[in-house]
Amino acid sequence: MADKAQIATKPETAQFTAAQLIRQSAAQKARIAEITPLIARVGLRNQLLVKVTTEDGLVGWGESGMSGREQSVAATIQHYSSFLVGQDSRNISRIWQESYRSQYFEGGRILAAAISAIDIALYDLLGKRLGVPVYQLLGGKQRDVVPTFGTSMGKTTEQLLKEIGMLIDQGWTCVRTYPGSFDDSEIFDPRASLSKTAEELIAIREAYGKSICLGVDMHHRYTVAEAADFCAMMPRGTLNFIEEPIRSETPEAYASLRRMTEIPFAVGEEFASKWEAARFLDAGMTQYMRLDISNIGGFTEAMKVAAMSERHYVDVMPHNPLGPVCTAASVHMSAAIPNFSWLETRQTVVENLGYHDASLFPKQIKMNGPDYLLPDEPGLGIEVNEDALRKQVATHVEGPHLRRPDGSVTNW
Repeated sequence: MADKAQIATKPETAQFTAAQLIRQSAAQKARIAEITPLIARVGLRNQLLVKVTTEDGLVGWGESGMSGREQSVAATIQHYSSFLVGQDSRNISRIWQESYRSQYFEGGRILAAAISAIDIALYDLLGKRLGVPVYQLLGGKQRDVVPTFGTSMGKTTEQLLKEIGMLIDQGWTCVRTYPGSFDDSEIFDPRASLSKTAEELIAIREAYGKSICLGVDMHHRYTVAEAADFCAMMPRGTLNFIEEPIRSETPEAYASLRRMTEIPFAVGEEFASKWEAARFLDAGMTQYMRLDISNIGGFTEAMKVAAMSERHYVDVMPHNPLGPVCTAASVHMSAAIPNFSWLETRQTVVENLGYHDASLFPKQIKMNGPDYLLPDEPGLGIEVNEDALRKQVATHVEGPHLRRPDGSVTNW
């Protein structure tokens, strides 16, 4: 029987040992060294970015979608870092499960927003480590560009018609508006806004015909009765989708509204898990899935919801109101799924929100008219000017506390 020295000199044993050492070295380099939340004022909003750094100095970026409650999410991210530092950053799904399940009270929007940002950053890291765009990690691209829809927040019918015309001239074929009097004051009268919104949408359809897809974001401000009345005001064929007409806490309420109108629903930006999405998909209560990759759980959860939606022949129409990191993640996800309609963009000729400041994000996903172009760079394909970002002091943000004309509180 050969002794240990003889075994060690066998070529196949030496090769095995060398392979082990290479794997151990790679695992060491890929370990998470630091997770840092960064809150900065970018344009009209605060943005919460997450920087994940590995032992070999590689950096990945993620973004949380919980606008207005950034400090709560940042504290959660710091808590997660206490057990994620030292883990292999390549084990993304396992990290997602540990982050979600290692507590008695699982889930919720704050925890999901924190997990989302970390998950996106880990995918950015893995793409960079392997030298491929993130969409390649998701199975490759299904499309060559990612179409978008544009939004007008015009205050009058005349302004809406002008801005919708500008979007159409620039190539957009899907456009969206908000309810009349959306941001006029701290008083919001649902009934008055509905008649104004109906008049505006009818005028847009009459002006631009059937060639455009037209939707309205109701921002979940209404009751079932109010939303049903609004749908009844719409001549058949006026609206192609109505987005978030009521809040989503009670699926049965959506089921009731679904029976009262034939207008397709676009619902999902409030969802913080695949379980929330499943209830709506299984009951046929949304015809467009409005998941937000920075809120629902990052790539890990978004891809599962997209697959569930495909089973129900529902296209994904991602929510994307944030900055370049969320936009990049949304583009990669949208490129990789088969059931996709349009991605929300706030980078059009009629909106100047400042969320995609080039001095803070020198490399971003580019647009060609209404389409996002797919990047070839490894990871998300973005760069962050961290020094400049840290100088953008975040301000305290509190969403509008709206009241109805009688003084009672209503949804923003």
